[in-house]
Amino acid sequence: MSDLPFTLDQLRILKAIAAEGSFKRAADSLYVSQPAVSLQVQNLERQLDVPLFDRGGRRAQLTEAGHLLLSYGEKILSLCQETCRAIEDLQNLRGGTLIIGASQTTGTYMLPRMIGLFREKYPDVSVQLHVHSTRRTAWSVVNGQIDLAIVGGEIAPELMSALEIVPYAEDELALIVPTSHEFAQRETILKEDLYSLKFISLDAQSTIRKVIDQVLTRCGIDTTHLQLEMELSSIEAIKNAVQSGLGVAFVSTSAIEKELQMGVLQRVKIDQVIVKRTLSVIYNPNRYRSKAAEAFTNEILPKFASPDFNKHSIDVQYPTEYTALPLSD
Repeated sequence: MSDLPFTLDQLRILKAIAAEGSFKRAADSLYVSQPAVSLQVQNLERQLDVPLFDRGGRRAQLTEAGHLLLSYGEKILSLCQETCRAIEDLQNLRGGTLIIGASQTTGTYMLPRMIGLFREKYPDVSVQLHVHSTRRTAWSVVNGQIDLAIVGGEIAPELMSALEIVPYAEDELALIVPTSHEFAQRETILKEDLYSLKFISLDAQSTIRKVIDQVLTRCGIDTTHLQLEMELSSIEAIKNAVQSGLGVAFVSTSAIEKELQMGVLQRVKIDQVIVKRTLSVIYNPNRYRSKAAEAFTNEILPKFASPDFNKHSIDVQYPTEYTALPLSD
């Protein structure tokens, strides 16, 4: 192994520069000096006999050789992390790490409760929660950076063959209004009433926005005629805006339990319209899975599964032995 033209530290530095866009920020993120980073890159380029960065621009740009090395380097580093976690797993849930992914709503409102139950039972296991878009989360599961995830968006077609996708729960999206709104005292409203409302929403590219538009369209509602008052970047901001009387919104029922109990928001039902989406558990069946991941899947996930889904369907079988993945695209 001594004849390899790169070290793991050099691969970590290359990855940090690509992510941060500059040698200085990469050095700061790795808690080393910028000259040390520059020297490592120079040594790496000399050992490989190819330039890895274009030095002309203000931002550190990878050359074609740099992109190629980064692609393989990320896989090598991922396998190294997986190896360390597999060794830690020998401690039989008296240590180790569980990494869970989630899209925004599930990560903010559902996963904290699930992780709390898991930590009560296995306090020595370190748990990390990564909340990102469904697409980014799915990529991380494929690459082995996340053990499993709960997502509500569509999985990119190019990733579906590498993932096991298990329908898990129904997430209902409720229409909420301020308690002072004229509809707050009604048990239900008509579909046509939606055209008179001012909506607050996430941006048009968000998963929840797309689901709402699709369901309303199927119910015969022209979403292009709905009045969009404003777009906000988070569910919490939307709830606060509705509470302040700025408009109405569709949000997950899991996100408004506290507000409904406190009486600061009012849920309004729509006649013959129920807006739902399916949440799925995703994992990579070809990656090693720790005892912590198995315990979370078999002991915690069933407690939150919707009755409509067969709870046994999420008792997925993980590989008990490590399977090396080919280092190729």
